[in-house]
Amino acid sequence: MELQLPEIPLLRIFSFLDAFSLLQVCQVNKYWNKVAENDHLWRNLCLRKWSFPCLSNLCPHVPTWKQFFLSQTRHERRMALAEPEDFVYKEGTGNLGILGHMAYLSESCQPMGGQEKSLLCTVSSKRMLYVWDVQEGTMIWSSPVQRCSIKFLVTLPQLRLAFTVDVEETVKVWNCQYQDALATLTMPRTSFSLEALLTKDGPFLLVGDSEGDIYMLTVPELRSISVVNAFNHSVDLLHSSPDTKWILAAGMHQRILPQVFPAECLLRPAAGRAPLLVSLPVSGCCAACWAPSRADRVMLMFRRAPFKKTGFTTFDVTTERIGDTAVIQAHQVASFMLPVHMESPVRMGVSGGDVIVFDSGPQLVLFTISGLLLQRFHDHQLTICHLWVGSQYVLTTSMDNYLHLYMWEEKGHHPYLKSCCYLEHRRGDQRPSCYVSKAICDKASIVCAVSRSRESSVLLKVIGGGGVQGRR
Repeated sequence: MELQLPEIPLLRIFSFLDAFSLLQVCQVNKYWNKVAENDHLWRNLCLRKWSFPCLSNLCPHVPTWKQFFLSQTRHERRMALAEPEDFVYKEGTGNLGILGHMAYLSESCQPMGGQEKSLLCTVSSKRMLYVWDVQEGTMIWSSPVQRCSIKFLVTLPQLRLAFTVDVEETVKVWNCQYQDALATLTMPRTSFSLEALLTKDGPFLLVGDSEGDIYMLTVPELRSISVVNAFNHSVDLLHSSPDTKWILAAGMHQRILPQVFPAECLLRPAAGRAPLLVSLPVSGCCAACWAPSRADRVMLMFRRAPFKKTGFTTFDVTTERIGDTAVIQAHQVASFMLPVHMESPVRMGVSGGDVIVFDSGPQLVLFTISGLLLQRFHDHQLTICHLWVGSQYVLTTSMDNYLHLYMWEEKGHHPYLKSCCYLEHRRGDQRPSCYVSKAICDKASIVCAVSRSRESSVLLKVIGGGGVQGRR
């Protein structure tokens, strides 16, 4: 008589398997197949591999996590093999002005049946907001002309809300359906940073100002919940951790130390008591990212005066109890300085919890958090002018009329980048761009904004790699 392990210990054993091994055990017998089909196992594999916001809830068009995993993996393989001719180009043209900030307004998982729509919000120098249906290549909404220029844009794709701040320091909430904003609030001082977050208590908006104050506002009402002073200079950076537990506030001034706050302290400030926080012992912070797979890990890029040497440092943030008091601790886990001969980076991104990617002149460079050089790409002839880093793909643009697509791959102990293909900003048009081109990506599309003059821009929608699967 054949003996079978009970389901719970077998599930525990299967939880240590990768996807390929899990598919293999499905073929052993019917009982193992049933256990290996457990949705919890495949959900964990998805969360381990991808840090999509939409993975917190299964997309409605994907019946099971296993189907999502297999569909997403097939899509990645098609993209990895893609050539420029495999992409469908759609241009949104017209008198658009110079396109600045852009962010996805919709939360898009990779579609199983090609029905998913990507909505993109862009800011124009014509003092307007535009919303685009990326797959159709059409503008579906525009705001009225605003009193003054818009300087910041962030979105909450889960709720399809957009938030703007203009040069008169007016904060607005838009649902991008009605002509008028849902709510408006004028800040008392100059705003330097903006961050939207969706917590278990609801959506909120953070605004950092010129005096080092952080405002926590309700959404959509824009009612102030708390005002916390982080330091005595402008809050140039505001970043929420992936689980919205932590808020990082940083300034580029050489005397400023970045601060990390528990979001709970900003949501529910204690009357008469200073907020709980921890200072990170690194000054001159010019960029920062939370690790997508380790919500308590933050990587900082800093510059040392007077020679402007660039370095990176990584901290793990934890809460510890000392008696009846909660204390925030920041443990430095790694730090390194770039070689003096390298061009100083402007932008950075991270993958997993131990890899940093950044631009260095025309090169894209990959380092571990301890300073080990992993990869160096020289795919552009001119300086990289924009870098976008996601959980699946990395995009770079340059004034050389090309966008380059890279894909993350797991190799050994660290993620690596695979160089996939060049995509022209505009096919057959070799005129140089007058302004920095920007690119952004979701799970179903790549979008590049190219401005040729003050009056004319092209929003290029590159729909990803569907033709590859038909190739021999």
